[in-house]
Amino acid sequence: MKYGIIFITAAIISFSATPFAKRLAYKLKAIDVPKDERRVHNRPIPRMGGLAIYISYTLCSIIFMGLNKQSLGIIIGSSIIVVGGMLDDIKSLKPSQKLIFQIIAATVLMLFGVRVNSITVPFFTENSSMDIGYSGIILTYLWVVGITNAVNLIDGLDGLACGICFISSITLHIVSLMSGRYFPASLTIALAGACLGFLPYNFNPASIFMGDTGSQFLGFTLSAISIQGAIKSAAAVSVAVPILALGLPIYDTIFAMVRRKLNNKPIMQADRGHLHHRLLDLGLTQKQVVLIMYAISAVLGATAIVAMKISNRQSYALLIIVCAFIVSCAIEFGIFERKV
Repeated sequence: MKYGIIFITAAIISFSATPFAKRLAYKLKAIDVPKDERRVHNRPIPRMGGLAIYISYTLCSIIFMGLNKQSLGIIIGSSIIVVGGMLDDIKSLKPSQKLIFQIIAATVLMLFGVRVNSITVPFFTENSSMDIGYSGIILTYLWVVGITNAVNLIDGLDGLACGICFISSITLHIVSLMSGRYFPASLTIALAGACLGFLPYNFNPASIFMGDTGSQFLGFTLSAISIQGAIKSAAAVSVAVPILALGLPIYDTIFAMVRRKLNNKPIMQADRGHLHHRLLDLGLTQKQVVLIMYAISAVLGATAIVAMKISNRQSYALLIIVCAFIVSCAIEFGIFERKV
């Protein structure tokens, strides 16, 4: 009952706050003007709609969960991300400038105790974890910055990133409940509600984009909560779980990096070779592509839940099988081919 109230409240706040975010975007001239072939919309559309998601999540966190050390760290860190995202939506920051905001936000997380301290050891021992000491700092930076950028990169079609983050939030909510971690379960259901409340404005044809304000906020918050709810849960839970739960943005980002390297392109240079671009090139509509990618994300989420029910060794084996299958599909689909 409690989770239902949090979910509905977050959805209502997000839905109600989106018109405010739209007016603010017009006032600050945070408008996405289609000026290259990567963009699939044909008219100027306000961005920065992610501000509504941020407001909803933050209010629900404070109202329903209070401000303990971890939740305060996530809120402060995500606020730094949102400031950077708003600046980018208004005047387009350089990748290095975005990275500075992300590193500062990740540092804040760790100062408030949100970091990877141990990981499960694949295959060698059953249901055991290994303390990784200071290596956890590096791993936390890689995880937080990586997921933040992964969600940002996949935000290429109306409602795509928002819907995928909704599915990932629901997955992590279930995973947190299964591992008996009720605090992150509350955070993820609040995030899911905030995404759902924004989606009616963002689904094709979108009247507002969430912009970097939203995509980076969602990626950052999901990465932070997954550390609290999945990676830091019982020793039997493998890191395979959050990797599967956030699978689609992760795989799409890794494939983009490999593709650009193979084609001697800068890793940070945008291209039109992402999965959603490939599906569009097959003649599918935006709605069809988005629904297909929702389905893929849901399957990966269900796989993550299965990984919670099996042993440590089996969960890593499952991750390897899924990765091998996805890579083979990507090769067959031409994801690594040059697509400028």
